[in-house]
Amino acid sequence: MNAETPQAVELSLPQAFLLLATDDKDGKPEVPVFALRTTVAGAILAELDLVGAIELQGKHVRATGATPDTELQHELELIRGKSRPHSARRWVSMLEGRAQTQRIYEQMASAGIVEHVGEKHLGRFRAARYPEKDHAPEAALLEKIRAALRAAPSGLQPPDTGAAETGAAEDAAAAGGAAEGTGPEAAGPGAAKPGTTAPEARTIALIALMQAAGLLGKLFPEADRVRASELAKDYWPSRAVEDELRMIRLAEEEAATL
Repeated sequence: MNAETPQAVELSLPQAFLLLATDDKDGKPEVPVFALRTTVAGAILAELDLVGAIELQGKHVRATGATPDTELQHELELIRGKSRPHSARRWVSMLEGRAQTQRIYEQMASAGIVEHVGEKHLGRFRAARYPEKDHAPEAALLEKIRAALRAAPSGLQPPDTGAAETGAAEDAAAAGGAAEGTGPEAAGPGAAKPGTTAPEARTIALIALMQAAGLLGKLFPEADRVRASELAKDYWPSRAVEDELRMIRLAEEEAATL
């Protein structure tokens, strides 16, 4: 492991989540495979949302018409090409899969962040693993998340990148009055601690996705659960992940009773 000061590396949200969700040494997932792949799909939506390519309009995900430079061009074209819009949960279901996850792992392997290692099974099949090769990118992510969880003020809003579902706009308007002041006299219970800054949108999105996958508590067992929930609340990509995981677990429970 690199003991030097972590250096920032520009990772997409799918890459960042996958890196954090993979054991450094053996390269295996820290969460169940179905949760890993489902959250990667949610991270794809979150990344496209952050770069302004898609947004949530009512209950449906729609392309905005923007043409950002992104490695997720294929997924963006899928969303653009649909004749009728789908819900966020439906898109998570459509985007999740082994191929998506493998492609993102391979991107990080090409960048020298992880290493592609194969295992033989029964002398014929090979299961790929991706142990860490360069710890600096993960260390930088962990540092940002730790700082965000420490400094998270009460009453934070989710990343302001997409439209919220019905009712969310009213909640934001109600909270807006307290956010308009700029001087110390305007600071209330929701203000950040002196000497700290509000976490950036990308970090908040990553925390919300980790929370949905059940990863946040594993990596940060000492984290303030209330602050983590405040950071993650009302973020539509992570809500879609939670809804899809709930449906998967219900289906598994029903199948077990047959």
